[in-house]
Amino acid sequence: MSLNRLIPAFIFLVTLGALSLALTAQHVYQLEPCILCLYQRIPFIVTGLLAVLALRLKTSSAFIPLIIILCGLVYIVGAGIAVYHVGVEQHWWLSGCTAPLSDSVSLQDIRASLMQKPEKSCDEVDWTLFGISMATYNVFGSSVLGLASITMGIQLSKTRKT
Repeated sequence: MSLNRLIPAFIFLVTLGALSLALTAQHVYQLEPCILCLYQRIPFIVTGLLAVLALRLKTSSAFIPLIIILCGLVYIVGAGIAVYHVGVEQHWWLSGCTAPLSDSVSLQDIRASLMQKPEKSCDEVDWTLFGISMATYNVFGSSVLGLASITMGIQLSKTRKT
């Protein structure tokens, strides 16, 4: 199998693994995601779709290295979202999902909020492994995947030119 197939296949498998892990944590272990947790899933969905696109192209396509580089950039964006989430968890800065109620909340707003399920606060850490949250693991994982994808995409584009 050529690298033009192997790398997109790996990216697709990473997508399946990451999303399976997130959905298992949510539905099997009842770890409710906050809005930032949900945002962190989007880059994996995007890279999975890009990987499928790359796998659908001919092996000789010049677009495959570009798609791999684009996947790397999307992973880096995902790492940025995860860094922001870690900052919220560590109270380095505030987020919209941790802000206190404003003074202009009406009685009707309070009644409406009592009737709906409250959103999970983004600064609550439900699960850690060795004291490290899932968002922190995502920072490192997405950074490594991003740098590796960009590097491999550049290498593939250079080998096409020679």
